[in-house]
Amino acid sequence: MLNVHHLNFGTLHVPPNPRASCHGLLLEHETGLALVDAGIGLQDCRRPEERLGRALIDASGFQFDESETAIRRVEALGYRADDVRHIILTHADPDHAGGLADFPDADIHISEEEYANLLRGNPRYAPAQFEHAPRWKVHASEARSWFDLPARRLDLGFDSEVLLVPLFGHTLGHCGVAVAVGDRWLLHVGDAYYLRAELADDHHPISALAAMRADDDAMRRASHQSLRRLAADHPDRIALFGYHDFGEFPAESVVR
Repeated sequence: MLNVHHLNFGTLHVPPNPRASCHGLLLEHETGLALVDAGIGLQDCRRPEERLGRALIDASGFQFDESETAIRRVEALGYRADDVRHIILTHADPDHAGGLADFPDADIHISEEEYANLLRGNPRYAPAQFEHAPRWKVHASEARSWFDLPARRLDLGFDSEVLLVPLFGHTLGHCGVAVAVGDRWLLHVGDAYYLRAELADDHHPISALAAMRADDDAMRRASHQSLRRLAADHPDRIALFGYHDFGEFPAESVVR
């Protein structure tokens, strides 16, 4: 049986804007644990300017609280770092990948396109976060469909399906992560939208920031339309949520 924990792996805050979460998942199975995204890590908290640089810290509003890191959240549930066998990255931006180094024995699942974007030296990434030589598991395109979207199956040893769902645009290899829970699905959309309100508002103020931060804004907007379709056509089958909207955490989740 798969248990899913919604956890906050860090906070971003650039006043006067509201606080933004780093909404990750802990997938708990008898064969081991998996994380969806890794948030702000211990080394980011301890060596922020060396790891991230002052310009990025100030622009994104990184808040450094070790108690919010993924490793501390995992430990608070009674587990150790080596219980986490897999980490699934929606993409490799610094607020998603900082915690990778805290789980050195985990396999890191990433799309082929995102891995290539990382290797090309796209300046949006923080190279210091990958100096520990992550154990990459790179996933290429395959002939699989999920609600009429392309998908890539992840072999985590679970009896529930977990898929990478390409939602390109924010980065060139950005993916959502779909998790089967009984006869329903969770879809972690990563940064395919920043706020839930964007699904209903073509002109939400946050859209300007999303366009500015996109590697390919036309692809980002196409991915956004796919999410709108899923939300409209399958509300009883799919629960969507993103990374940065505190309002999307279930009531029982660990947030601050």
